Amino acid sequence: QVQLVESGGGLVQAGGSLRLSCVASGRTFSNYAMGWFRQAPGKEREFVAAVSWSGRNTVYADSVKGRFTISRDNAKNTVYLQMNSLKPEETAVYYCAADAWRGDPPVVAGDFGSWGQGTQVTVSS
Repeated sequence: QVQLVESGGGLVQAGGSLRLSCVASGRTFSNYAMGWFRQAPGKEREFVAAVSWSGRNTVYADSVKGRFTISRDNAKNTVYLQMNSLKPEETAVYYCAADAWRGDPPVVAGDFGSWGQGTQVTVSS
């Protein structure tokens, strides 16, 4: 499995921006599709965005389209999530995930075999 470490979370006001990073190690990063999920207290983990192994294909949850951007740098073994116009209801722990898959980016949590420890994002109103 690949090991994943997220960073970049924090406290931001509504309408603000944050960029999350996730650094992978232990395996060939470019063999993995990457995704971001989030989980708010008392709620199920939900899909946010995913990117294919090449970076050419991306997919987003409808709720974040136009505001969030997922990208990756295979030379740095890193995937990013740029989050703009954040809303208080998006307060959650954000998780990075990896799937050893070279097809279209997966969107189901069960398809991802490796997970990071999560980073807290708090959006104040």
